[in-house]
Amino acid sequence: MSTLPLAVRDSATMLRRNLLHARRYPSLTLNILLTPIVLLLLFVYVFGDVMSAGIGGGGADRSQYIAYLVPGILVMTIGATPAGTAVSVSMDMTEGIIARFRTMAIHRGSVLIGHVVGSVLQAVISVVLVGAVAVAIGFRSTDATLLEWLAAFGLLVLFATALTWMAVGMGMASPNAEAASNNAMPLIMLPFISSAFVPVDAMPGWFQPIAEYQPFTPAIETLRGLLLGSEIGNNGWITIGWSLGLTVLGYFWSKSLFRRDPK
Repeated sequence: MSTLPLAVRDSATMLRRNLLHARRYPSLTLNILLTPIVLLLLFVYVFGDVMSAGIGGGGADRSQYIAYLVPGILVMTIGATPAGTAVSVSMDMTEGIIARFRTMAIHRGSVLIGHVVGSVLQAVISVVLVGAVAVAIGFRSTDATLLEWLAAFGLLVLFATALTWMAVGMGMASPNAEAASNNAMPLIMLPFISSAFVPVDAMPGWFQPIAEYQPFTPAIETLRGLLLGSEIGNNGWITIGWSLGLTVLGYFWSKSLFRRDPK
């Protein structure tokens, strides 16, 4: 069998393996999914009036804050999903299954591709579920065209792919699952210091560069622009740049670690 069909066949097998693992051990997936939903409900129903008044200069209502909040929560969902991938990859590396795969006549890259595609699929499903909750509590995107919806979907998939490749590298570089979970923590924490909950210009001056010059803020602002019609500016190109850069970095990092001879 030639290289391409072999790679496709083995990648599909590894994808099926990872999806079966996710089905058999749903607790990690549920925890990752419940976190953005809880945050969404918390910020809408507990802090919503105060936050909307602060953003709107005292005149905004809760529905306006829901519209502002939801794109940030959706991107946060994307950031939370790869943490499970890092743990899963680390478990594969430390429990001996990778050593077994090395002795088999399978395409080397299929192991990593299976993890990446499986994680991206989980991220997309999680975004759909969180989006359904957002619609149920009042989020509306009536001005977005079909092209803008497709662009928003493409943005989320591209961003999820970038973060997943980084998570794969983190998992392979970690000595155990606990370390992998800790190494992936920045993917979960960075959205909290982005524009997900409040605008960057409402933050203290010394803190604004931290929130602005990171991958999550331009991704959130681009998604807001696509769904709500707000100004995107250069954020779209910056998001694409971050995504492609992290994808390339994560891919070559993971590839080099996977090819390294086990100690």
